[in-house]
Amino acid sequence: MSQRNIVLLIVIILLTAFALWVVLPNNPGIHIKIGSWRFDRDIYIHLGLDLRGGTQLLLEADLPAGETVTLDAMEAAKTIVENRVNALGVTEPLVQLQGDRRIIVQLPGIENPDAAIQTLRSTGLLEFVDTGDLSLPEGTVIRTTYSTAEEGAQPTPTAEAAPEATPTPATITDQVFTTIMTGRHLKSARVGTDEYGRPEIEFELTDEGAKIMADFSRKNVGKFLTITMDKVVISSPRIETPITEGRGRITSQQGFKLEEAQRLAIQLRYGALPVPLKVVETRSVGPTLGQDSVQRSLRAGIIGLIVVLLFMLSYYRLLGSVADMALLIYALLNLAIYQLVPVTLTLPGITGFLLSTGMAVDANILIFERMKEELRAGRPLHSAIEAGFSRAWTSIRDSNISTLLTCVILYWFGSNYGASMVKGFAVTLFIGVLISMFTAITVTRTFIITLFSLTGEKLREKKWLLGA
Repeated sequence: MSQRNIVLLIVIILLTAFALWVVLPNNPGIHIKIGSWRFDRDIYIHLGLDLRGGTQLLLEADLPAGETVTLDAMEAAKTIVENRVNALGVTEPLVQLQGDRRIIVQLPGIENPDAAIQTLRSTGLLEFVDTGDLSLPEGTVIRTTYSTAEEGAQPTPTAEAAPEATPTPATITDQVFTTIMTGRHLKSARVGTDEYGRPEIEFELTDEGAKIMADFSRKNVGKFLTITMDKVVISSPRIETPITEGRGRITSQQGFKLEEAQRLAIQLRYGALPVPLKVVETRSVGPTLGQDSVQRSLRAGIIGLIVVLLFMLSYYRLLGSVADMALLIYALLNLAIYQLVPVTLTLPGITGFLLSTGMAVDANILIFERMKEELRAGRPLHSAIEAGFSRAWTSIRDSNISTLLTCVILYWFGSNYGASMVKGFAVTLFIGVLISMFTAITVTRTFIITLFSLTGEKLREKKWLLGA
């Protein structure tokens, strides 16, 4: 056996041992600390919404009929929603655009719909409102000129955005305040300190927002520019000087508490939705359905794998046993990659894995059939092995490349049209095809060469054992 095959055999053994360690139940994970650098990764199967259960929300741009929304605005809104969902600590959430004005939010593990609705309520609309000489208390619910025509001037009572400060919000119903600008004009907001070392909020506006603020602040020094979230007042600062540079700060005569300043800065940053959103659908997936689906899918997969292993063993005998070993390594490598990447496993994802398993078997069958043809033609065993792999390679390569291209198209389709299940299928099929090429060509070939190097040409006369 050549040195190259010995090296390949060692690599395969080490790779298999590592994959086996990864897929072990109760894996401790990877925890490495070198000096100040630290790497921690828990290793486990990440289950999607359909397997784990949870809640799915469908958000839609809440704009008057006929008003268009740009793709950039929806992308920005999606990013803000992602930040809010991540702040909840939900594992494996999915936030994805659907069409040109909808966003799908999947929250695996959130079994209580109220928790998801609470998340939705916090994805509010930020407005800077001209309240003139009127300073409004925090938590006051008001009416503004932005989108009031459609909602009948009945703002959503999302006082949850600041529950500690305003347990009973007051509503001013007889006055509509003018919205000067919205959150889309805000570039950033962070906590700083004033000249007395007290917390303040420093903000920066976009170019368009800077122009609007400069024009407004020059004419309204001494007036109040109230900030609202979903029509609820979160701050009502007075304009002390014209804000002409696109940057400003929000201070308090009494001084902000640090927690209060941090909360307001977060509301400004993450509440800066470029378009208002509303919930158009809430769907809960029970964990019982998920567990049942997992058990049925695993049972079907195990039965299918056993049938394939038995077929290969009975039809190709010695070569079949080699193919079975390669197939088990294939399954191990797939599961290990799912946990290391990680890949969120869904029912379509499991389907992609099973389909790629069939392709891995197909590759072995192509190789073995070519080998048998060479043996029947009277070629030596070593030459038959080489010819079998080289003749089958072009067919395996072309079919797998076409499948990989299909996976890329499906992934693109799923990413752009909100078909997340298609993405899961494409990802697992793509990974499975790549690994099947490795196991069918490299692993099977190395095992066969190792086996025949140990036994020599005497196996050539035992055609029954070779299935020839």
